[in-house]
Amino acid sequence: MTFKPRRSCLYMPGINERAMNKARSLPADVIIFDLEDAVAPDAKSVARESVREQLLQGGYGRRELVVRINALETPWGSDDLAQFSDLELAAICVPKVERPEQVKAIEQSMDELGYRKSCGIWPMAETPAGVLSQRDILAASERIDALLMGTSDLARDLRLSRSAERSGLLHALSHCVLAARERGIDVLDGVHLNIKDAEGFRKQCLQGRELGFDGKTLIHPSQVEPCNELFSPSVDEVERAGRLLDAWNAARAEGKGVAVLDGQLIEILHVEEAQRLLAVAEEIEARQAG
Repeated sequence: MTFKPRRSCLYMPGINERAMNKARSLPADVIIFDLEDAVAPDAKSVARESVREQLLQGGYGRRELVVRINALETPWGSDDLAQFSDLELAAICVPKVERPEQVKAIEQSMDELGYRKSCGIWPMAETPAGVLSQRDILAASERIDALLMGTSDLARDLRLSRSAERSGLLHALSHCVLAARERGIDVLDGVHLNIKDAEGFRKQCLQGRELGFDGKTLIHPSQVEPCNELFSPSVDEVERAGRLLDAWNAARAEGKGVAVLDGQLIEILHVEEAQRLLAVAEEIEARQAG
């Protein structure tokens, strides 16, 4: 199984050609071309064409390329979806998903339009209804391989005051991590809006990792490198994962029913996590080298 690092997922305004060009040189794991929040209603059509042109030009290397469309319920969603059916995308990102029926409608449209089976669906949890319905939403399609948090809209709907600790969001964040892990998919934390607050951003990344997030969605290129650093496996984690697999394999080769590392019993769940961590670290190294 291939494990893809999704540490840094950078939103690119679909109307900003200069920013989309610059994204080719940024070390983000994922580029999300945004046709929704970042584009005014009267510019939707132009942005749609601009994003398509950028994708046709290519040059984004090993980065996963995702398009955030407008919801199908809006005047622009169907046209957005139809524009990219012949292109090789990692996923279509769908904003403000609150019901499994919305995912099923996207999946049906993608199938009818001829999207590749490898193109995923990334729903966003950014409303109370969306958070509460995540178990059903994530079970609605096999195309779903990542869940994104929309914390700005969610905080507004919950009437939360600004808090560096995000205490009012913790239940919702953990609920979504739990729902994603039940389905075995990645889950990505929401954006940090203050691009000048480097220390606050760092703390939020560390908090997100402690909560179980695989990475974070970003709004500015300056956030990419610190995000990559904080969501990457550490040297110690990689070293221990390697030793754990060595101990496991040695025990099996000797016919032992039990493997132990540093006094801790090794179970298959530890082996699977070590394999995942090493695969992610290997892919990160390959991207840095390439």
